[in-house]
This record gives sequence, structure tokens and C-alpha cells, in this order.
Amino acid sequence: MQQALRLIEADAGWRQPAAFRQFTDLDFLAPSFLLDIEADFNLSLCGRSNVRPSADAIGEPLSQQPGPVLAWIEKREARSEKREKYMKLFTPLTLPNGAIVPNRLGKAAMEESMSDDDHAPSAALIRLYQTWAEGGAGLMITGNVMVDRRAMTGPECVVLENDRHLAGFRQWAGVARSHGAQVWMQISHPGRQMPAILGQETWAPSSVALDMGKLSNQFRVPGEMSPTAIAEVVQRFARTARLAEQAGFTGVQIHAAHGYLLSQFLSPLTNQRGDAWGGAVENRARLLLEVARAVREAVSPQFVVAVKLNSADFQRGGFSPDDAKYVVQQLNGLVDLVELSGGSYEAPAMQGEARDGRTLAREAYFLEFARDMAGVAKMPLMVTGGIRRKAVAEQVIDGGIAIAGMGTALAIDPHLPNEWRDGKESVPVLRPIRWKNKVLGSMAVMAVVRFQLCRLSRGRKTDPKVSPLWALILDQLHAVRGARKYRRWMAQQAAR
Repeated sequence: MQQALRLIEADAGWRQPAAFRQFTDLDFLAPSFLLDIEADFNLSLCGRSNVRPSADAIGEPLSQQPGPVLAWIEKREARSEKREKYMKLFTPLTLPNGAIVPNRLGKAAMEESMSDDDHAPSAALIRLYQTWAEGGAGLMITGNVMVDRRAMTGPECVVLENDRHLAGFRQWAGVARSHGAQVWMQISHPGRQMPAILGQETWAPSSVALDMGKLSNQFRVPGEMSPTAIAEVVQRFARTARLAEQAGFTGVQIHAAHGYLLSQFLSPLTNQRGDAWGGAVENRARLLLEVARAVREAVSPQFVVAVKLNSADFQRGGFSPDDAKYVVQQLNGLVDLVELSGGSYEAPAMQGEARDGRTLAREAYFLEFARDMAGVAKMPLMVTGGIRRKAVAEQVIDGGIAIAGMGTALAIDPHLPNEWRDGKESVPVLRPIRWKNKVLGSMAVMAVVRFQLCRLSRGRKTDPKVSPLWALILDQLHAVRGARKYRRWMAQQAAR
């Protein structure tokens, strides 16, 4: 006994042999009365009632052990199981290219709309990422960074198409990586989902307008892209990825979800072409696969290439789960991770609404789709959508998904990963939005989230109880001012 204690003392400091509660390290060992301590020394433990197992009881089945000791063992087993689940969230993940994600909690992309006057990273954006870096997520994916200044998801998006403002991007990457997280730049092209107020022509695989009811006039009817324009898009994605690596980001995520350009090519509703880029899923997936190959060739092997993909677009006749499985199979061996989400501006399933009538669970509502994809995916998968409780994040990881992605939860509480690591059961939630107009309700959700991001970028506490109507009004005013600035900026670019 004393020899065994000397071994423990050398490793963990002296603990009195009379009280097993002091041996906290043993919580992680298999509950037994014969504990191997690296040298075949036996250590007997007893419960608080000082009921010691008899010599005859040693080695008997647990059901035959004294009651108080059995109760202690069962309690330890429950705690051990709970800790095992907890530890899964905070174990590293090694990606196919060898890059390591420190833990299994990822900050999913959210559109920050915080560029400076030249559509480079602003001081506010960098402060926001400093806050997230301190929060403990193992992975951070930025909001949309546009590959073409003529194609914007919003008036104050960041654009990276040349090295003119690379110093600002280096500062952004450095701050975001300051606490050891993987930081990937999400690179994107909106296609037809570009607000008309920005004054630019919009392009898509086919000339199919957005159907958003009374709000449809907020977007122009797009022109059909020529093969030359498609080839230019491929090169733009590759160039932006190369610049992202030069700036110090550890990877890029190609945005092929939520109804943006690459997603438009994937969907038979928006891609009605009759050439090599449309028709069968093999043709509809061609642009995404060419972009992924071009990006992979443009960067070094240790630089992560990921894809964000819809598990479905939740519209009848649209991009289906079977289509998604085909695309994931084609991405095997080409990318290091696929994030699964769903929906578009027309069917905002990323906020839990399905236009095709399907009911989505309140939390982790893409998990069921992701489990289906796991059967064909050879790369790690990430699931984003509705996760805000630690138990749900654990459920995601237990289900074989590599990373639990969170957006809104980290907009409300940027330190959530650290709080979960410390054993807290924090559950960040927004004020419910139950508007009858689902599209307007989706816009309000995004406005409320951006309201939180704006406060964080100013060093202020978030306000999850803000009025959705007030947040939407502020967001629209901000968009109008931003659109004026963007049009002036584009005029200046044309004059150079």
C-alpha cells in the first residue's frame, strides 16, 4: 500500500490514504478494487461510510459488493461516462492533409458586413475575431469573402482579389490564430443572390429570378453565364485561395451552399442549362469540382481546402440528398472537410425553416442528413445548424460527425467553448421570432445576429433580447448606407 502511494505521490503530490476522495486522478480509471498502478501494486478503496470490501469480496461481481461501495462505483461510472463525452468535444482532430484542429467545436461562417472603405478587413472586424479567438473554438470560419468585387452578397463584404490590402488580411489572420485555432477563409460568389440596390449586373447558370414573394424585386433577374465567365470564376476562386494562404490563414472553405453561385449550379431549379454545365448531376457538379481542383492546385499541401455544401435545398425538385451524396463522393480525396448545411434565400432552412414542408428538429437540424452522408464520405464532416447546448454538440460528435459547427450561439456568447470546457452548461438563445412571413422572419434572424456581432466588435456585451423589428430596421438602414458607399467605391475603381 505505502509503495503504491509513493508512486502516486511522485506523480500527483501526497494524499492521505484514509480518504479516497483525495485521489481525483482515479476518476478516469476503471472502477475496480484492484487498480494497476504501473507496477502490480494493489490499492483498496472504501466509501464514505468506511465500509471496506472484505478479502473475500475482492474480485467478486459488482452486484455482490457491499451496498455503499457499489453506489460509489456506479456514481463514478456515471461521472466517467459524462467526462468521456465531455472530453470528445475537446480532443484534437487530424485532417487528411495532416492539419490539426485543436477541438471539435467550430465557429461557422456568419456574414459580418464589416469591411473598411476599400472592402478590406476593418478594425471592428479584427476586434470581433480577437474576441472569438479568446473564446476557445478549435476552428473559426470567416464570413463571406468575395472573389469578385462586382459580385457581393452585401454592401460591406470583404473582397480579396489582389494583394493590395494583404497587410490587413495578415493582421486579421494573426489575431484570429492567436490562441491556436484553425482559421479558414470562406470564399464565395453570390451569383443571382446579389441585392439590386448595389447597382451591378447579376449572373447565374440560367436566367431564373429569385422567388421571394413581395421581396423578389430586391434582386435582379440574372443573366446566363457564358463558358468564358464560368472559367473566370474558377480562376478567381483559385486566386483568392492563394492570397488567403499568403495572408496567413490556415485554410479556405469554398461556399457551395445557401443558394450562392456554386449552389445555383448544383440545383436543377436554378441550373436549366443544356450544355456540359447543366442537366445530370454530373454536369451540375462540374463547376464545384473544377473550383475545388483549381484551389487545391493553387495552395500548398498543408493548407486546408474545405467545402460548405447543402445536404438539400429544401425545395421540391431542387438539389436532393442523393445529389449531395454524389457530390460528397466526388469530393473524396480532393478536400479535407465538408460542412453540411441547407437552404437558400428562397427556403431559409439554415434558420430551421423548410419550404418543402419537412419539419426540422429544433437543434442540430441537419444531423440526420449528415449521418446519411457519413456513409459515403471519406473526409471528416462538420454539421452546422441550431446547436446551442453542450449535450447536443456531444450528440453530434457521438453520431460520428467530426466537428459541431455553431453560428448564432457564438454570436450571443463568444466564450461558449471555454465555458463548456470549464463545466458550465451555458445555453445561449435569441428572442423567438415567429413572424408569418418566413422570408422576412429569416431576414430578421440575420439582422439580430449581426446586431450581436456589431456589439462584440465594439467591445460591448451582446443583447439577445433585442427587438427583432428594431434590429431589422437598423440592419436595413445600415445596408442602404453601405450600398451608397459601395456604388461610389465601384465608380472610383472604374475611373482608375
